[in-house]
Amino acid sequence: MNMQQNNTLDTTDSRLLAALQRDATLTAQDLGERLNLSPSQAARRRQRLEQAGVITGYRATVAPDRIGLGVESFIHVVMAAHSEENARDFRRLCDTRPEIVAAWTLTGEADYLLRVWCADLAGLNRLVQQALLPHPAVARVQSQIVLDRVKPDAPLPLMSR
Repeated sequence: MNMQQNNTLDTTDSRLLAALQRDATLTAQDLGERLNLSPSQAARRRQRLEQAGVITGYRATVAPDRIGLGVESFIHVVMAAHSEENARDFRRLCDTRPEIVAAWTLTGEADYLLRVWCADLAGLNRLVQQALLPHPAVARVQSQIVLDRVKPDAPLPLMSR
């Protein structure tokens, strides 16, 4: 199957991806046992999915409170003007601020949605008041502080075949 031309996954691929989304540390032996494959078959499938760009990386999930991050926030950003230069400058700001852990462009009233982690409310205030609002590309920001993470970062849904 050439996944670059055909994005369909078979049932075994979907099960493999589901298992890796739950635990990326699974070995070929572990995957083989879960998928009823030999370890070498499981490893080849995993490698094929990596090479096709379906699996784009692996990472550890870190408990924010254990590393001193107590405030998660989503910030809507409205741009002052829509130009290539403003977009480039704002994206550079997003890339250089470690508190901004994700950023998306949007349709609707806001131009960007930022996901932000700060140690405390004072840190969030500094980010908004000293980095975002003074930026010449930014017209307005609206912050929403997360009270509880009901369903944080769930695995992507996989269609069974």
